[in-house]
Amino acid sequence: MSVTSPSDADGAKTSLWGGRFASGPSPELVELSRSTHFDWRLAPYDLDGSRAHARVLAAAGLLGPDDLTTLIAGIDALAGDVSTGDFLPEPDDEDVHTALERGLIERLGPELGGRLRAGRSRNDQVATLFKVYLRDHARVLDTFVRDLVGAIADQAQAHLTDPMPGRTHLQHAQPVLLSHHLMAHAWPLVRDLDRLADWDARVAADSPYGSGALAGTSLGLDPRAVAADLGFTDSTPNSIDGTAARDFVAEFAFVTAQIGIDLSRFAEEIILWNTKEFDFVTLHDGYSTGSSIMPQKKNPDIAELARGKAGRLIGNLSGLLATLKALPLAYNRDLQEDKEPVFDSIDTLEVLLPAFTGMVATLTFHTERMAALAPQGFALATDIAEWLVRQGVPFRIAHELSGACVQTCEQRGIELWDLSDEDFAAISPLLTPGGEGQSVREVLTVEGSLASRDARGGTAPGRVAEQLAELRARLG
Repeated sequence: MSVTSPSDADGAKTSLWGGRFASGPSPELVELSRSTHFDWRLAPYDLDGSRAHARVLAAAGLLGPDDLTTLIAGIDALAGDVSTGDFLPEPDDEDVHTALERGLIERLGPELGGRLRAGRSRNDQVATLFKVYLRDHARVLDTFVRDLVGAIADQAQAHLTDPMPGRTHLQHAQPVLLSHHLMAHAWPLVRDLDRLADWDARVAADSPYGSGALAGTSLGLDPRAVAADLGFTDSTPNSIDGTAARDFVAEFAFVTAQIGIDLSRFAEEIILWNTKEFDFVTLHDGYSTGSSIMPQKKNPDIAELARGKAGRLIGNLSGLLATLKALPLAYNRDLQEDKEPVFDSIDTLEVLLPAFTGMVATLTFHTERMAALAPQGFALATDIAEWLVRQGVPFRIAHELSGACVQTCEQRGIELWDLSDEDFAAISPLLTPGGEGQSVREVLTVEGSLASRDARGGTAPGRVAEQLAELRARLG
């Protein structure tokens, strides 16, 4: 097997590091090192950092006023060409930083264009601009998640008093309100919003610009000035940590994975509800697909894609953690691998969330079907036990007597409300009418069961209405 030999020093002419090398990098190394195919999206953020860096160079007396004005104008012109696509990376550009320095030198010449590199390294550059990029997209995700929570809240508002079967282990458990169940999917997403906000506050206080390669700068530059210029609240207190840490990326990847998981859980229920066996919902034509061979099909593709993409989001997090797990301080080239996973997670959610929101907003619920199933499967058995407790019966005994009622019904193929007074009395005298004419039958209705669960967080209609108001208040 032949190996291509490195070329002469001209091969490194566009690199930021070739001064001590007698030859340029081999073609194989160039190909392996290149990252412009994925980090070019960071170009606007890199240019923002360059403006801020130019200003602190001027403040430190390393750039004159005229040079600063010319340099900022050159950066602005380059930014315009980047935004229009008139300036793009070339094959010899190793990364976004190399490409943009080349572009600036092409416009201003090596004397002025080359001054911008003083006092900074690609290590602190990329750590900072990556944070700014993620902060921007955290705000985008915040908006999309809020839209989804709003759509869930609207559906809950439309179905405030509609009952449905509540389940544990996917078995009938107790009747609940559809609105209560829907909001059980909204609250995890609200916590995801909290996680994004907490993450942002932490990242905002830790701008790495000024850390240099790892040891800081000796040129009298002010890291806090750059931090303020870029929208941070403070700069990093430790230059080694500033260049080497990527926990902010891992945490962001975790939040995106958790959002994916929360979507996937809701998606799984929608997939089940859309089956003929459940028949709880009808999907809007605009948010479902058909079959290429079976004309009757109406498939929940958005929900299925949400379920599938959750695995992708988890994989991005897992891969990133594996990359970070044993890196020594400070910067290592392994960290080139920190971007693609989280870029993919952002791209995935920014496409998925609007589609998922549209699907939820346009769902038609079959409330009569859900109400008919709400009490079935002996879902009112707990209500019998709790009625007995209110009569002074210890719960252990009450649980056994309620179970005996279920057993009787199973043997006879009837439901709990089909038991006669004689049946109750035969099971136990404790099931006969209580004081002041109270009867166990008063809890053998869905309405009675729902109304009785009126503690905070319960499914009683009044409490659910309060919960909906609280949910909307959290959205601001």
